[in-house]
Amino acid sequence: MGGTLARFGLAEALPAPAGLPVGILLVNLAGAFALGLLLEALARRGPDVGSRRALRLFAGTGFLGGFTTYSALAADSALLVSDGRAIEGVGYLALSVALGLLATAAGIAAGSGVRAAAGPSSDAGSSGAGAPDAGSSEVGATETGAWDSGSTPRIEPDPGPESR
Repeated sequence: MGGTLARFGLAEALPAPAGLPVGILLVNLAGAFALGLLLEALARRGPDVGSRRALRLFAGTGFLGGFTTYSALAADSALLVSDGRAIEGVGYLALSVALGLLATAAGIAAGSGVRAAAGPSSDAGSSGAGAPDAGSSEVGATETGAWDSGSTPRIEPDPGPESR
């Protein structure tokens, strides 16, 4: 409910020049950035369990889910088109989606500055340069959710229950 109230307050406070729903556009862009930042930062801190999962569900699904409103984006675009402003309606829709993707990418980039979860920085089966060695079966994120320094994720072998 908090995200919905925040969206309503911002959308009402921001002007709509020439009838264009700029407030909803700005709310959706801010939400896309925040969600990209949140999810990337959480992914770099470890697996989606416990307090990280609770934070993702509360802040991501809950607050930001209520804050952003793609149903209003669709309705506002349809209203512009039905009012004979098809170019503005389609343009608003396309601009919202394109800028939303950029805002999400910017949030992910900002979230990538968060240090990865503590753990070994290199593994016997990995070159440590971010990519698995040739012939390695390592693929995807580590079991701890940490990413190595490169852009390619790797799986850490499970040490088993005796080392936990």
